[in-house]
Amino acid sequence: MNYETLNHTGQARFDPHYHNKYATLMAAGNGALGVRATHEEAYTTQTRGMYLAGLYHRAGEGETTELVNLPDLVGMEIELNGELFSLLSGEILGYHRELCFARGELTRVVDWRSAQGQRFTIKSTRFVSAQRLGLFCLRLAITPHDDTATVRVVTGIDATQTNSGRQHLAERELRVFDNRYLQGRYRTLDNNADVTLCCACQVSPQAQVSFSAKNRRLLQHSQQTLTAGASFTLEKCAWVSATPDGPDDNDAAQSLIRLRECAAAGYDALLAESLQTRRAWWQGARVEVESDSGQDQQALDFALYHLHAMTPRHDERSSIAAKGLTGEGYKGHVFWDTEVFLLPFYLHTAPGVARQLLRYRWLNLAGAKRKAARGGWQGALFPWESARSGDEETPPFAAINIRTGLRQKVASAEAEHHLVADIAWAVATYGQATGDASFMAHEGRELLEETARFWLSRAQEVNGRLELHDVIGPDEYTEHINNNAYTSYLAHYNVALALETRRRVGGPDDGFIAQCEDFLARLFLPAPRPDGVIAQDDTFFSKPTIDLTRYRAQAGSQSVLLDYSRAEVNEMQILKQADVVMLLYMLPWRFDNATVAANLDYYEPRTIHDSSLSKAIHGIVAARCGRHDEAYRFWRAGCEIDLGDAPHSSDDGIHAAATGAIWLGAVQGFAGVSVQNGELHVTPSLPRQWQRLAFPFCWQGGTLSFAMTHDTLTMTSARAVRLFINGMAVDVEGETVFHRDGNVWRKEALCNPTR
Repeated sequence: MNYETLNHTGQARFDPHYHNKYATLMAAGNGALGVRATHEEAYTTQTRGMYLAGLYHRAGEGETTELVNLPDLVGMEIELNGELFSLLSGEILGYHRELCFARGELTRVVDWRSAQGQRFTIKSTRFVSAQRLGLFCLRLAITPHDDTATVRVVTGIDATQTNSGRQHLAERELRVFDNRYLQGRYRTLDNNADVTLCCACQVSPQAQVSFSAKNRRLLQHSQQTLTAGASFTLEKCAWVSATPDGPDDNDAAQSLIRLRECAAAGYDALLAESLQTRRAWWQGARVEVESDSGQDQQALDFALYHLHAMTPRHDERSSIAAKGLTGEGYKGHVFWDTEVFLLPFYLHTAPGVARQLLRYRWLNLAGAKRKAARGGWQGALFPWESARSGDEETPPFAAINIRTGLRQKVASAEAEHHLVADIAWAVATYGQATGDASFMAHEGRELLEETARFWLSRAQEVNGRLELHDVIGPDEYTEHINNNAYTSYLAHYNVALALETRRRVGGPDDGFIAQCEDFLARLFLPAPRPDGVIAQDDTFFSKPTIDLTRYRAQAGSQSVLLDYSRAEVNEMQILKQADVVMLLYMLPWRFDNATVAANLDYYEPRTIHDSSLSKAIHGIVAARCGRHDEAYRFWRAGCEIDLGDAPHSSDDGIHAAATGAIWLGAVQGFAGVSVQNGELHVTPSLPRQWQRLAFPFCWQGGTLSFAMTHDTLTMTSARAVRLFINGMAVDVEGETVFHRDGNVWRKEALCNPTR
């Protein structure tokens, strides 16, 4: 891999309409700390944001637990010859902002003429360290070009920052140490967590420096008079920490020690250190593609950059939020997205991280059991939205309808129970891909059994068979239905996994095996009708259809709800996102190619794709059907969810699952790599726009390297591995090359460099 060719994303002009979109796209993070890419100077339309993974708080009665938006470290008041710098005034002579994925560094260069007619260059760079998890650094350089100028910069710690008006932190102490180090100490309003922010702002010895503390702001004021061509520079080094599981007065002292160490090292050395850590990560994860479009490689690099930034590898009590650490969307909560769309990436690039993400669910089993018991069921019913405690965090009501004054009830927490089986699916996939017997005998077994117990208790007997009633499948436009195909098939798989594990590992004779056997024998699973189509639920086929052309053209906007109520949508053949198609993706070994194609053809025209999760799944299933052009169109559409031109598509944060889906589409779709019943299958299906695809892939304790074109498939493994290419069993060791001969791949040579 040529590390230096890693892509970047840039912004070539200043446009206030895109403030928050680019604040999201160019956000920095290391899995523990996330910082939105807002401008240093203030704009009323931009939303600042800085978040620590796992730090949640509920502001008060009637409010929802949310990821705390921390005091701001980015903001600066920049005054040039007495005039406040703003790109809404004066004249922009040049503007460029760029995020380098390889370095994790955001750079902005502005050539600006003030209203007084004086020209300045303002350059800023910043990064969140990949090595030191609490470290954020920013460097500012201001150069006057025409004449002597006085530059004044005010920055520090601004605790007036809120979550959309909700304040979560009480100010405890503000200090300045050694006339250099600023520290703000805060505690959540429920007294359950401490937060400490420290920063040091290094400026030239010629600059005048003073400090102030007022109205929740601790600030350093720096001023310097410069001749034309000289530069004022400020290096801001900050350390952010929290104790989310309880107050800890020692945290403040430790934070100050770490800040002193970092400030002594300086911006350049800290960036170089971070770069080394990033380089190692990219080496083990990057997907490389040769394509007709350079945007394809950019999309893949963009996705992996954010996957690294959003994943809390340091803390197994945290998981990946639906918006990562880039915004306040969905309150920072964790959904089924993590297990289905994000965990597979780590499963095959960093299995230890995948294990940790599953342990997050295991550690929260108590909350899942409490929720199940409240519903009158046994086992574990995981919350639809979770935070740190493991309790249900889904708001009971959506926004107020401004016409009726009524709040609409949110039904997902009550009936969208498929996530229980999704977690079990992820546990099984982890066990098959890693061979981690220790995890599967302990955490994995308990997760599989407790989720199975939930389904055993939830099913009800109808005319001698078992059915699952009053559920919501992945298609959330169809609510409170019976025998949803996705839910029933995944629940059946969940119980089968638990039964197989109990038989293999053993356990008490508590009737569990008999209950599972009865459930598996009698649970109703909607079978394909003669044309191969599987009913999404008991009533879907009886509902009318309407022309969805206009709504599909506005996918993602939920525009159909402007013309129809949710109750009306519920009574039509309208899908928000993949449902039966999602089932085909999750359990590919259960359905033959004809059935897959029939369901894709039937359901896709009825799907609006209003969810960011939908198009990617359709693309992968289309690739498995050999529909290369269709698959590529869906994959590109998935890339555009965040990277597209819509100005507000990502204002409140990245679509985390969509970034995972970009990787899934390349590896599972076009490379055709899948895990089926413990076997590794490869069925290459490159789109005509791609000439070559290469990536690393972890499998059962080792790492494979794949490289493929339309006619060749090269795999490298340090040890012998058995896998299946287009259904044909092959053994790979060393470098093995296959050539396509129709639908058959024939081995060319075997060279084992270890012998």
